[in-house]
Amino acid sequence: MKDSLPWLFINERNQPLTRQSVNYIIKSAGKRVGVGSVNPHMLRHSCGYYLTNNGYDLRLIQDYLGHRDPKHTVHYTRIAGKRFEGIWS
Repeated sequence: MKDSLPWLFINERNQPLTRQSVNYIIKSAGKRVGVGSVNPHMLRHSCGYYLTNNGYDLRLIQDYLGHRDPKHTVHYTRIAGKRFEGIWS
């Protein structure tokens, strides 16, 4: 079945979800699972930290997250100490 809608997420009326709707859904899901207040930007950050901690190249992460300036991607290496374990052994 070919879908002609250009949107990834649509509501029950086949309309694109608004930014507010996505925020509400993610916040509600966070409360249901007991992790407190969650927002889409937190999910973006968790993705960046995950990729960094698993050794992915910063240029790849920069492209994946759509950062124009690499200084925004380097932010994820600040607490990624696991990457440096065993560097001098």
